[in-house]
Amino acid sequence: MLGALAKRIFGSSNDRFVKRLQPNVAAINALEPEIAGLTDEELRARTLWFRERLSKGETLDDLMIEAFATVREAAKRVLGQRHFDVQLMGGMVLHQGMIAEMRTGEGKTLVGTLPVYLNALSGKGVHVVTVNDYLARRDAEWMGQIYAFLGLSVGCILHGLSDEQRRAQYAADITYGTNNEFGFDYLRDNMKFRLEDMCQRPFNFAIVDEVDSILIDEARTPLIISGAAEASSELYKIVDGLVRHLQPEHFEKDEKIRAVTLTDAGQERVEEMLRERGLLQGALYDVHNISLVHHANQALRANVLFHRDTDYMLKDGKVVIIDEFTGRAMEGRRYSDGLHQALEAKEGVEVQTENQTLASITFQNYFRMYPKLAGMTGTAMTEANEFAEIYKLEVIDIPTNVPVIRIDHDDEVYRTTAEKNEAILDQIEECYKRGQPILVGTVSIDKSERLSELLKARGIPHHVLNARYHEQEAFIVSQAGRPGAVTIATNMAGRGTDIQLGGNADMLIRQQLADVTDEAEYWRRAEEIRAEVAEAKKAALAAGGLFVLATERHESRRIDNQLRGRSGRQGDPGASKFYLGLEDDLMRIFGSERMDTMLRRLGLKQGEAIIHPWINKALEKAQQKVEARNFDIRKNLLKFDDVMNDQRKVVYEQRRDIMRAPDVHETIVDMRREVVDNLVGRFIPEKALPEQWEAASLHEELLRITGIDFPVVAWAAEEGIADDEIRERINGAIDRRMAEKSANWGPEMMRFVEKSVLLQLLDQVWKDHLLALDHLRQGIGLRAYAQKDPLNEYKSEAFELFDAMLSRLREQVTGTLCHVEVQQGPAEDVMPQEPDDATWRETRQDPAFADQPQDDGDTAVATRPAARRMVAAAAADIDPEDPSTWGKVSRNAPCPCGSGKKFKQCHGRFA
Repeated sequence: MLGALAKRIFGSSNDRFVKRLQPNVAAINALEPEIAGLTDEELRARTLWFRERLSKGETLDDLMIEAFATVREAAKRVLGQRHFDVQLMGGMVLHQGMIAEMRTGEGKTLVGTLPVYLNALSGKGVHVVTVNDYLARRDAEWMGQIYAFLGLSVGCILHGLSDEQRRAQYAADITYGTNNEFGFDYLRDNMKFRLEDMCQRPFNFAIVDEVDSILIDEARTPLIISGAAEASSELYKIVDGLVRHLQPEHFEKDEKIRAVTLTDAGQERVEEMLRERGLLQGALYDVHNISLVHHANQALRANVLFHRDTDYMLKDGKVVIIDEFTGRAMEGRRYSDGLHQALEAKEGVEVQTENQTLASITFQNYFRMYPKLAGMTGTAMTEANEFAEIYKLEVIDIPTNVPVIRIDHDDEVYRTTAEKNEAILDQIEECYKRGQPILVGTVSIDKSERLSELLKARGIPHHVLNARYHEQEAFIVSQAGRPGAVTIATNMAGRGTDIQLGGNADMLIRQQLADVTDEAEYWRRAEEIRAEVAEAKKAALAAGGLFVLATERHESRRIDNQLRGRSGRQGDPGASKFYLGLEDDLMRIFGSERMDTMLRRLGLKQGEAIIHPWINKALEKAQQKVEARNFDIRKNLLKFDDVMNDQRKVVYEQRRDIMRAPDVHETIVDMRREVVDNLVGRFIPEKALPEQWEAASLHEELLRITGIDFPVVAWAAEEGIADDEIRERINGAIDRRMAEKSANWGPEMMRFVEKSVLLQLLDQVWKDHLLALDHLRQGIGLRAYAQKDPLNEYKSEAFELFDAMLSRLREQVTGTLCHVEVQQGPAEDVMPQEPDDATWRETRQDPAFADQPQDDGDTAVATRPAARRMVAAAAADIDPEDPSTWGKVSRNAPCPCGSGKKFKQCHGRFA
């Protein structure tokens, strides 16, 4: 009570912060007459003047007021748009590394130009992150006019660019791009073999548009680059056919956490069917049947939990994921852990191969690498705690330029979907007849198309905006404010196009006059279109503005607020109403049975709705519980990923150090010494008696690793010899072998080979380590049954795996360099080959299963062609005892040593 009283008297902390921005706004406004009097050249020259001042010791904060005033004037001259005072406030919030919450239609895109220009003056680069390629390209071209006018360069990262093109875009003062492109470029850069091949510069400052969508909704889906693993497509098809015979009593489904498991009866039925097909020996959950369990679980998920046109769609014979937050088709992305293959088997399309992780990172850890990060969105306050805890970002609510006069009606709750649909159709028809534009929000393609059929039956013309019609998205949204327009949209997050009452004149002009070549005719018809849109706006305003109708509640309040916020922009009138049914997913999953019984007792008749503010509050509380649970899931996932992130930082930093170093000879020697120390320590333990030494085993290991036939057994038989003496003799012999190679090849080639081998083998062991961590994650949750903390267990074992990885790297590097022979030729011939860009594909993990530890860790895919072998042998005659005479041996060819094994499983296993 006292807190509420204090807030009423002094205002909230947000109000006080916004108030503190007012003097700066006044200072910027005071400069306007002076700057308006400058010529274009004088205005452009201020950029160099600002940079000179920075070089003399002034800070960006010192320049802020003058820089913001400069950008405002440039926007007026170039775009004909002048920043409102509230937009200046939003720019200040972004410059301070915070999140600015600004309502739909308040001009967030223009707001971003203020801090972007100011921070780009440092010359270290600014990244502007958007949610899709269309917005990245549009904003770079649109806002880029301001930056170009002021003398700054602008780049844009889009899918399909070559490395050379990407480097040029990143070298610009300001670079636009999607979160996926920035993240994948970071991973790709850390798979390069030369510093000059890397695309990105060191991180400086990033502004994330639709920050809630990118840093929260997509934070559960790590980016991963992976290569094809062994194919098992036929097994997916077979198991899918078996799972289809299961009855409801054979599995338990929990829709709250989107999980499905076999019951005892289901397990018996699956075992029975697998035995009939000759696929199962023993019990299903025996260790040797782990692959069958994996296939059965994924087939069960695909058939029970995933629905076509809701979770995914079929397009050109492929299963395409539908983003649950934006309703967009996620072309090229794939679910992880074999789930996508299970869906392909379910739908009868080609089952593609599974993939193995080569590199991965979550958006949480990627964006936390920026020294300064900011964001803007229309809906962030509901997630303020998460932004503060995970990203150390404070959310500031910026007031609207004009007060919002939209009317938000109470929700209407119906008992059945049929009754709800009837009420929705009546409302749409009523708006259509009086010429009021209406935007209808649905949660899936299936429901939007079902509603479209009902509208066709009533003869109401309309547009459908969902993943199937993604190409026409911008135009459909821009014209949704026409009088009497009916637009059905599957989610509205990150559309990036405002709904203007009367329609968007610029968009109509671009579409209708694209083929007009006569300039006079073009301008005459353009004026006609603008006049027609102005008349249409008057009609739409008279009809009550945009009516937003939602067909059900989303589990996240932000998604509902994004839809509702489409109406009432810049002081326009408007209204919103949510229609709910007890058969809706949110209502059904979170306790509708009790409500249904209550409504029957109250005597609710067919077609009647219950409308009360209490219902709104109850639903809001249910949504808050779901949001809190999802936050806990993401926070828990981040704790696990932080373990891998610490290791990733170490590996990537070491990789850069290797590429930066003129040569790595000292590192190679240290590795070799450590390998020898470990081998001698293992077979000739300290303080052990000579008769306890395992000299023969030490001889075998040294021969396997180095290819040198050391007389270890004879040495061990010498009287009075100690382990240190044996160690020195081994090191001396290896040093002489390497010195001979260096003399034969030349020091320059030797240093080149050492660096190339070290980089390639580091990549190989890191890839294997990621796979081991994936496997560790899959079962670590079970440690809780033994009263052990899974996170602590994961940290401990992940550290042991990392230590083992480093030991394996040292051994493989030593072995490879001892065996390798180089055929003299141009350096390019032996340089490791970069992956071919055309073979890269992006995929993402299924967000629904991100709360289950076993599913975290795989997602975005790139098929990496095997790098050409770096060396070729010079000798013609092959001696089974001397690997240096073997030449280039195919991985799958018999090993020349005569063991009978394949080369990759014998002497080739260190390569």
